[in-house]
Amino acid sequence: MTRPRLAVVGNPENRRVTMLLDAAARSGMPAPRVVSWREVLTERGARFDPDELVRLDSPGEDPEVDALLRGPGDPTRIAGGPRWYASLLAAVGTLRGGRRLTDPDDLAVLFDKRRCHAALAAGGVPVPASPTSGGDAPVPRDWPEVRELAVAAGLRRFFVKPAHGSSAAGVVAVETASGGRIQARSSTEIAADGVYNSLRVRRSTGEAEVGALVDALAAELLHIEAWLPKPSWRGAAADLRIVVVAGRATHAVLRTSAHPMTNLHLGGRRGDLATARTGFDSAGYGWENALAVAERAAAQFPRTLCVGVDLLPAANWRGAAVGEVNAFGDLLPGLSGLPGRADGLDTYAAQLAAVTGWADHAAA
Repeated sequence: MTRPRLAVVGNPENRRVTMLLDAAARSGMPAPRVVSWREVLTERGARFDPDELVRLDSPGEDPEVDALLRGPGDPTRIAGGPRWYASLLAAVGTLRGGRRLTDPDDLAVLFDKRRCHAALAAGGVPVPASPTSGGDAPVPRDWPEVRELAVAAGLRRFFVKPAHGSSAAGVVAVETASGGRIQARSSTEIAADGVYNSLRVRRSTGEAEVGALVDALAAELLHIEAWLPKPSWRGAAADLRIVVVAGRATHAVLRTSAHPMTNLHLGGRRGDLATARTGFDSAGYGWENALAVAERAAAQFPRTLCVGVDLLPAANWRGAAVGEVNAFGDLLPGLSGLPGRADGLDTYAAQLAAVTGWADHAAA
């Protein structure tokens, strides 16, 4: 059996890359060739051999790479998202040769929440209502315009998200009530010299406070989505990250949190996955049907080997919607594959197994 030749564009010290290399070593595959984002950005490109399969990995967690993509400054600042997006796509365009495991056109959609929402909706994937879905949708320039769009869409609870953001940086969860009452929660911190992701979720109250928070983020090209009620697990809100490899859901983790953002780096915790299985099955919706929703979302990006799908179960487990699809959503250390789908494999080993099968089929 011919082993495929792999290459990865990433930050060599990042655990994403090291976990991929470890998985390759465990499987007996040749070590993937690592090309650093720093090299790609400073030397304006990289070249791959025709038979190399090229994985694009996250350029995050490297201050120098961050500065090359969006300009100098504190890496925790929330600024320069549109510049980061344009720089990343331009850098991907300088890669020559090889065969991509991460499709550049897919990447362009996955890192634009407005376009991604529209692509999912067009593909029949259930998604939260949004007045900013699609590249031609209105772009709110400040809090009054955000509020106006939300009201017109009938949204009293909604998320405001930077279109090119990741890891919930700059996400604001807004709740409105009768009598003009309003509050929001976000890990965003406004300082004298800018806006930062503090990794601590704070509460803002009142029109002036919430408005100032959203106004501080307005240059990031904002996207608005309905805030759907989530089921509860031990008093915490719960949703799911589903990893889909080669069109098949292989891994799932139940994420729980006391606040609206369930991201694990913001204090969210892994819950008991059996709760989700039982919840969906007992409600008559079905666990397999829930996984199929994630697979349908991934199918909108068929030229990309692996994506992470944020699945939002209905509060009563009788349905599911897709909040986001993540190009680099496979960093889930210690998570074993779903039974019958990726038994005993972590997310990286599952991808390597899929690559091997794909390469053998292509060579036949």
